[in-house]
Amino acid sequence: MTPEQQKLFGIEKLNVPRSDIPAVTHVDYSARVQTVHRETNPRYHALIERFNQRTGCPVIVNTSFNVRGEPIVGTPEDAFRCFMGTGIEVLAVGNCLLRKEDQDPKLSQDYKSSFELD
Repeated sequence: MTPEQQKLFGIEKLNVPRSDIPAVTHVDYSARVQTVHRETNPRYHALIERFNQRTGCPVIVNTSFNVRGEPIVGTPEDAFRCFMGTGIEVLAVGNCLLRKEDQDPKLSQDYKSSFELD
C-alpha cells in the first residue's frame, strides 16, 4: 500500500486492491490458495486452463454454494433449488449445463423474501 492508502480506515482501506485477484487476497495480503494438478483432477484442471485461455486469469474462485440461512448445497437437487432461487444464470453439475433462461419459470423461487438480512 502507498503511504496515502495506509492512512485510510475501515471500508476505504478494505477497498484498496491488494492483488490482481482481489476476491481471494486478504487484508494482510495472504490467500488460501489450493492448487489443481492435471494428474489428480483432469476435468477441473482443463476447466481452469480453458478459463485462463479465455480470460488471461488462471484462477477460479471456489466459494460455498448456498443462500444465507440455508445449509451449503450438498446434492444436485439442492444445487438446482439454489440456482432457481438466485440470480445465478448458469449451473454446471457433472456433465450437465443448465441455463436459467431454458428452465421452467414455474420452478423459480424467491429467496430474497425468504431470509432475514444481516
